[in-house]
Amino acid sequence: MPEPAAGPRRSPQGVPYSDLQHIVNADGLHLFCRYWEPSSPPRALVFIAHGAGEHSGPYDELAQRLKELSLLAFAHDHVGHGQSEGERMNIKDFQIYIRDSLQHIDLMKSRHPDLPVFIVGHSMGGAISILTACERPTEFAGVVLIAPMVQMNPESATPFKVFLAKVLNHLMPSLTLGSIQSKWVSRDKKQVEAYNADELNFHGGLRVSFGMQLMAAASRIEAEIPSIKWPFLLLHGDADKLCDMRGSTMMYENTPSSDKKFKVGRGSVRVPGGGGDAQGCGFCQVHKLVYHMVSNNHERGEQEMR
Repeated sequence: MPEPAAGPRRSPQGVPYSDLQHIVNADGLHLFCRYWEPSSPPRALVFIAHGAGEHSGPYDELAQRLKELSLLAFAHDHVGHGQSEGERMNIKDFQIYIRDSLQHIDLMKSRHPDLPVFIVGHSMGGAISILTACERPTEFAGVVLIAPMVQMNPESATPFKVFLAKVLNHLMPSLTLGSIQSKWVSRDKKQVEAYNADELNFHGGLRVSFGMQLMAAASRIEAEIPSIKWPFLLLHGDADKLCDMRGSTMMYENTPSSDKKFKVGRGSVRVPGGGGDAQGCGFCQVHKLVYHMVSNNHERGEQEMR
């Protein structure tokens, strides 16, 4: 729990939370939120889960396009990210991300109880999305996963390195290793420059303890895959250096879901919002793919009512 302080609670950037849209999670931490509400009655709710070290801001372009399609998009900065409270890029249990996501989703469902709910997750946000949907497998109409973290890279997560990480996590959990390489974010130099210039992104080294939580999440996903039956769409670039595409392939091939699609693009699709870094698979049309899932869900609902 955060220490009590005089005066209003403020974001890491010093802005009073009374001036920011936010929710307070079960640990009493303030999470900065964003909402993109269409002017017409919304057709569906779309929760957007951002990736490790980033925040919800870069997803504005995607969310604005969803808004134009009468979809109500919403997101928050995960604990320890962006304008939310919490120690930067340090989490005692990956489940906290899932718990907070469900809290936010439940809040929006209480305001719009008749709308279907979709999730869009990018990178680590993809792992959060998968595990969130697995906790309530009948509650989500569809999940869109953009370059999701499904499994650790086999070359970097060798048995010896995993053993070493466990030892270091026991002895020195706060030890920091390499940072996220911005050159892997995009092949577009302007995108890389924008990522580096964004002060809300985390540019420091990753803690051993955080890496262990990512590995634990990947293990949970692997265990859940044989039981995943909810609809999903996978988008992944074949040159992704951060989240190995083999994880997406494994998920697509081993889930029993009867409503699943896998689109592969050339290059990397690390740009939030599914921007035009990858080619050939319509990654820059993520909003249309989400809308297509919404329309299909609506048609299925009408057929069931007949």
